[in-house]
Amino acid sequence: MGEAVDQRKEQWSSKLGFIMSSAGAAIGLGAIWKFPYVTGMSGGGAFFLLFVVFTILIGLPMLISEFIIGRGSGKEAISAYKQLAPASAWPWIGRLGVAGCFLLLSFYSVVGGWVFVYSGLSVTGKIISEGASYSEQFGSIVGSPITTLIGLLLFTIVNVWVVSSGIQNGIEKANKYMMPLLFIFFIILVVRSLTLNGAMEGVSFFLKPDFSSITRESVLYALGQSFFSLAVGFSCMVTYSSYLKKDVSLTSSATSVVGMNIFVSLLAGLAIFPAVFAFGQEPAAGPELLFIVLPAVFSQLPLGQVFLALFLILFLFATLTSSFSLYEIIVAAMTASGKRSRKMVTWLIGIVVFVAAIPSALSSSTLSGVLLFDKSIFDATDFLVSNILLPSGSLLIAIFIIRRMDQVLVREEFTLMSQKSQGYYPLWNFLMKWIVPLTIVVVFLNTLGIVR
Repeated sequence: MGEAVDQRKEQWSSKLGFIMSSAGAAIGLGAIWKFPYVTGMSGGGAFFLLFVVFTILIGLPMLISEFIIGRGSGKEAISAYKQLAPASAWPWIGRLGVAGCFLLLSFYSVVGGWVFVYSGLSVTGKIISEGASYSEQFGSIVGSPITTLIGLLLFTIVNVWVVSSGIQNGIEKANKYMMPLLFIFFIILVVRSLTLNGAMEGVSFFLKPDFSSITRESVLYALGQSFFSLAVGFSCMVTYSSYLKKDVSLTSSATSVVGMNIFVSLLAGLAIFPAVFAFGQEPAAGPELLFIVLPAVFSQLPLGQVFLALFLILFLFATLTSSFSLYEIIVAAMTASGKRSRKMVTWLIGIVVFVAAIPSALSSSTLSGVLLFDKSIFDATDFLVSNILLPSGSLLIAIFIIRRMDQVLVREEFTLMSQKSQGYYPLWNFLMKWIVPLTIVVVFLNTLGIVR
């Protein structure tokens, strides 16, 4: 495969390992933290329906596309486009992905820090207490510059330590155990939430579509969430799939990842919204929603302190597996030539990410008065990445794989190891040629008010 592949890492050991690791990359803050609060802010059931439609018709074809580009080239993001389209401007898609991952990490790591702090406090029994106001508790944690920066630092150090050592064996093996455990604890949380008084009001809010609540911005959020939750648009999955053997079906792997992602999003909604309404919380509370509702729900469970600690630790793991993939695309791109030490590059990136994340980390405290386009630094960075850069990257990838990449190679990768894929190829090709790019463009124009 060439120098870039050889010097990076070994291949995935199995299809299951690849699927679970890809799911681990996709199922993190996007499905568990961001999805519930964005759904709450965007109208509930109608938004969830839009999200599912976008994920199946846009996200799934995009995920398959990134898999095809990655395994078809055997290279990380930037080198993949260089190999598939030499002497052209297309490698800028990979560069956009690397830059986007860096920006994404600058606010993702802040939330990862919050999870780190909450995990530590839950293990010591300092989250759940009699008569506690979990809303005030969250405000005091994120409003403390020292606490948020310590959480950010710890989260960054863990990422750098793991990625600098090479993540394939550890992440792949751990995902096979930790991801199923996350599902189990999520189901326990869902069952408890659904048995709370007033829970059905939350279920109705989440699953009963009310299209009168849909706005142009919420449509853009649904599209952005479908990209964010699947980790597509920044070529992260190009890098991951470049480590994949030829005896694995890309289409069935992508379908499994998408299925798990939608299922986790469903579980997240059923865990959070019944509890939100049962405890009289505001569903449009924003990024803090999960950190306020989870402790309130677990406080009603026998051994709630223990269950909360276990869930937060598993949630932290899911958060880390996603951030590993973000670090990996940057590290793989910077070490592709084989001239730079992986360890040195990873630590350097970690330092830069930490510094770049400080403004977002302090946007709820010291820098709370600083606004960009009427948004906090944290929210503005989130909006730029999720709703502008991710869809833009996806649009460019859609154009590239249909208009520029060798279509013989595309079809070969699409249908490899799956007879059923032969019949699905025309549909995928149609979606990538017309539906995906047109949907992205129309949603953008609609958001700008040009098309209504």
